[in-house]
Amino acid sequence: MTSMPTLNAIRLFTATVETGSFSAAGRRLGVAPSSVSRQIAALEDGVGAQLLLRTTRNLSLTEAGRLYFERISRILAELDEATTAVSDLEGAPRGVLHVNAPVSFGVRHIAPAIPVFLSRFPEVRIELTLTDNFVDLLEVGADVAIRVGELEDSSLIARRLAANHRVLCASPEYLARAGTPERPLDLTAHNCLVYTRHQGNVNWNLEGPDGPVEVRVAGNLRTNNTEALHAAALSGLGVALLPSWLVGYEVQCGRLIQILGGCRASPAAIDTAIHALYPANRHLSNKVRSFVDFLVERFTPTPYWEEAPGSGQPAPVNRG
Repeated sequence: MTSMPTLNAIRLFTATVETGSFSAAGRRLGVAPSSVSRQIAALEDGVGAQLLLRTTRNLSLTEAGRLYFERISRILAELDEATTAVSDLEGAPRGVLHVNAPVSFGVRHIAPAIPVFLSRFPEVRIELTLTDNFVDLLEVGADVAIRVGELEDSSLIARRLAANHRVLCASPEYLARAGTPERPLDLTAHNCLVYTRHQGNVNWNLEGPDGPVEVRVAGNLRTNNTEALHAAALSGLGVALLPSWLVGYEVQCGRLIQILGGCRASPAAIDTAIHALYPANRHLSNKVRSFVDFLVERFTPTPYWEEAPGSGQPAPVNRG
């Protein structure tokens, strides 16, 4: 007749398999090797099967032991996760936080924020995945996703972090060579660097002091990558319409000039927001809540990339 094994004996068994010896398992869990051996023997009596083959030199799993180890490891992992989830509701944030973000925004603004966050919450570990592909949070196991642009309808909770303004800018070298546009229609005479995934004519829908205006633009570079446009604008190739979070630092330090009196992409066109998304769980874990609150604090009310030149915070990593 089998008896219910103790949780302590199960943990000793899994530690023995993972470390390869009774002594190593004992050191991991603070138990004498002789006690480890006795408790695993009792575990085998309890389940009614030999789990380990013992020789003078090593230990190995029996077929029954392999099956038991595979299943009990999953159960222990779920138990630890459940314990952490309950603890998170009341205690300090802890455990692994899986974060998903777009590549460019993630490199510039999420990665520099992580050391600050971890200094506040040292019991949290972050796994950051950067990809421009749309991912399903539940499918990939992400706790939080950063989205730049329009949001699809979903059951996810969305917290707004900042506006996604797109601004007109060019390098001082280009403007010295080609002149500075004084009104939106002047852009038709300039080399405009175009972000597009489509062929054909390109119109920029802009919002300025005199209201909305649509301008047909053209130039010698078209690409579906904003990093390429950013590099081209910095090199003096032409005028670009780019996110302020991408060009804010260069505008603040003068490497790029924002033109046309701060004229931006029309909100009705491509001006959208940056959000943090997370599943609508009834009990939101402390690590997720703390991370999202931290990002809101860091990016609002005015994100550092849109602060005026000379404000004292030109670089993303300066805001703690």
